[in-house]
Amino acid sequence: MATKKRAAKKIVAKKGAAKKSPAKKRATKKATASSPDARTRDICLGFPEAHEVEAWGAPTYRVNNKVFAMYIPPDNHHHVGRPAVWICSTHVEQDLVVRARPTLYFKPPYVGPSGWIGAYLDGKPPWMEIIELLREGYRRRAPKKLAALLDE
Repeated sequence: MATKKRAAKKIVAKKGAAKKSPAKKRATKKATASSPDARTRDICLGFPEAHEVEAWGAPTYRVNNKVFAMYIPPDNHHHVGRPAVWICSTHVEQDLVVRARPTLYFKPPYVGPSGWIGAYLDGKPPWMEIIELLREGYRRRAPKKLAALLDE
């Protein structure tokens, strides 16, 4: 009698496992960020201990509660109709980037005089360049121990 119960349990377990496996495969598929907002969020929150805080009506990305990037939606009063991200930088880097590609990068209002770089995210933005700028912005704001984790 006990062997019949064990056999029945095994059959039920196998049927349950067969039903769960397709769902498991769907859950492990990598989600692709289709919107500039989602892609910026994925990149910024991928840095160690980075977090998102909504401020001034837009998402800001911080480490150790210091802002290193800010997403500007297209309906924002700063750049009507064009999504952008503002990235913490230096004056020298800002000058080089904006002069090299003025159609893609700009000096943002408010934080531009402090060296921040604005990057337009409409069309086909150069995501590899933007990722590198975000990484450098994170390094500038992060404590040394967290910044060192990016090199690993």
